Amino acid sequence: MLGLIARRLFTALPTLFLVITAAFFMMRAAPGNPFQGERQLPPEIEARVMAKYGFDRLLIVQYGTYIADVAHGDLGPSLKYKDKSVVDVLKENFGVSLVLGLSALIVAGVTGIALGIAAALRQNRPADYLVMAVAVAGVCVPTFVTAPLLVLLFASTLQWLPNAGWNNGALPNLILPVAVLALPQIAIISRLVRAGMIESQRSNFVRTARAKGLPDWRVVLRHALPPALIPLVSYLGPACAGLLTGSLIVERVFALPGLGKFFVISALQRDYTVVMGMVIVYAALILALNLLSDLIAAALDPRVRLS
Repeated sequence: MLGLIARRLFTALPTLFLVITAAFFMMRAAPGNPFQGERQLPPEIEARVMAKYGFDRLLIVQYGTYIADVAHGDLGPSLKYKDKSVVDVLKENFGVSLVLGLSALIVAGVTGIALGIAAALRQNRPADYLVMAVAVAGVCVPTFVTAPLLVLLFASTLQWLPNAGWNNGALPNLILPVAVLALPQIAIISRLVRAGMIESQRSNFVRTARAKGLPDWRVVLRHALPPALIPLVSYLGPACAGLLTGSLIVERVFALPGLGKFFVISALQRDYTVVMGMVIVYAALILALNLLSDLIAAALDPRVRLS
């Protein structure tokens, strides 16, 4: 297990370095700068501001300074939000995305696994066809269609739920955005679990367990399900990172102050440091969650430890 962790870390750190490098030069290649707006600054004032933040130096020097700061845990100040560091901006907005992402992940995981198991146990029967039809629809219908439809039905027509707003994370305000985030994940998870369960049930160790006369529920949960979850565990690494860092469409439709919304705003405003900070957080989450996925897969199937 320690060897697996060491191998993953050996590849994760250079990957994170390459992501930071690519994002840094792509941001600086974009036209304009953070201090160009509707009101043009006088040239001498703009030169002083550029010098204050080090933008008057050679690009390679700026890059070296930024990498050194990041290595010490300093993501720098925001160039647009006065008296705020990048860490402050992330702290203020990550909580919303975290609550939404975790809630959607729990709903999608429980529902998708249950539907996948039910479809696999009733393969080529009406229940299986129904689950797969719903899964295909969930994958095909994008969130920018699902979100307005749910708002129109449950908020505008039935008036059961609020149509937008955060309201400190109140449950009525969470239901619609969590449902929109969870629906496509339910579809994908159910398909992955179904395929894994069908393959697992045909394996020799499951046949042996059934031959021993073990109850069906024990054969399914104890013997067939763990190896069937390995493809799902591999998928959930990047999926979790995407959910936890926010969805732009969901946050825009429901007026939620999450990371996805601020990422786009900061990119349009050329707030380099905030965009870079969000890229680093997202990349680090993907790498960390992929490592966690590998560890869980190794626990579910010891053969994974040898790969």
